[in-house]
Amino acid sequence: MDPLPLTDVLAPYRSALATARATRPVRLCFAAAHVVMRESYRALDHSLAKPGDAAAIAEHVDWAATLGIRMHLIALGFGIAEAMDTAQRFFLGWPGAERLIRDCGRLRPATGWVAGAGTDHLPAVRRQSDLVDGVVFQAQLIQSCGGIPMLLPMPWLSLNGASERDYVDVYTAIVRQLDGPLFVHWLGDMFLPALRGYFPGDSFQQVLALDPGKVRGCKLSLLDSALELRVRSELLPRDQIVLTGDDFHFGRLILGGDPQGEAPAAPPAVQRWTRIGAHEVALGDFSHALLGILDAIAVPAGMALRLLALGDAPAFLAIMDRCEQLGRHVFAEPTQHYKAGLAFVAFLDALQQNAMLINREDRARDLLHYERTARLAADCGALRHLPQANVRLAAFTKGSQ
Repeated sequence: MDPLPLTDVLAPYRSALATARATRPVRLCFAAAHVVMRESYRALDHSLAKPGDAAAIAEHVDWAATLGIRMHLIALGFGIAEAMDTAQRFFLGWPGAERLIRDCGRLRPATGWVAGAGTDHLPAVRRQSDLVDGVVFQAQLIQSCGGIPMLLPMPWLSLNGASERDYVDVYTAIVRQLDGPLFVHWLGDMFLPALRGYFPGDSFQQVLALDPGKVRGCKLSLLDSALELRVRSELLPRDQIVLTGDDFHFGRLILGGDPQGEAPAAPPAVQRWTRIGAHEVALGDFSHALLGILDAIAVPAGMALRLLALGDAPAFLAIMDRCEQLGRHVFAEPTQHYKAGLAFVAFLDALQQNAMLINREDRARDLLHYERTARLAADCGALRHLPQANVRLAAFTKGSQ
């Protein structure tokens, strides 16, 4: 492919922000971070068809580079979402996830952090009480490290045809045993097919209403902006928030208002503030964010969020519209392989030395997908050093032939 253009598309916004006054952040944004593999992993025969053992995988994680990704995101003003799907949690296993959680706690991100609480430390789940005990154990570990637990979806429920009442009972038992704050994660089956039919009936609404003083909101990863609007309107009177996980439409969802309407000249007003953990969080007709794509677009998105805090909605959207083009491509079907695009952008930006993923999930995308990823990353300003990115892209393209 032709070399990436060397134009700094963010230059006009850098100039505007250079003289801007410091402002209070108006959105809570967590970047879900991926895991980096050492070059030695290339010699193993792990694949999506023949997944490797979690212990063997952990031996080849580049823990220093993985931590470096988190430090990069923190430096750009983001909170961290740790040990989530973006970190290939369902392949990595609990020992690796626990290490990520403890390491993130030691970083003490100024903007806070959340981490996924599940049941993958258990050898097996046989009954609903196992789910409760497992999630409570991991959530308490996260809290002891200084993080906010994100109650991960439990595939056992959907795979075993649990009823609406079963879901509510399980989450009720979990919430009763924990202190807040907590978030509830609804992950769609486009990310994990085993979650088809999760939260039947109105079980999701019942779970969020259990104890708003503890359950401070949810993370929605359903790629359904209409549903997200309905949920955040239901949560706002209870001072709960939605963390958008919509990697296709995040710009307008974070900005607020009707994402299908005419772009506003100014962002919706902050109606009031609430405390979630150690942070004062704005409330209003908008979503906050927990996004995997923030891993790749941290540079332009960080600038956009500063402009949003200054009230410059057009500049915010101008940047985020370009970022969304990258998001739609990286998260294209099969959506669950989006991690490949995140690792590739980090490789181009010299945050890691290769673009490999656990179980070589990187091989699920072809060269044309990666070339388009590189082009869109450059177009939105996600790559800090374009000449270096061109060198890496050329080497990657040659090695793939």
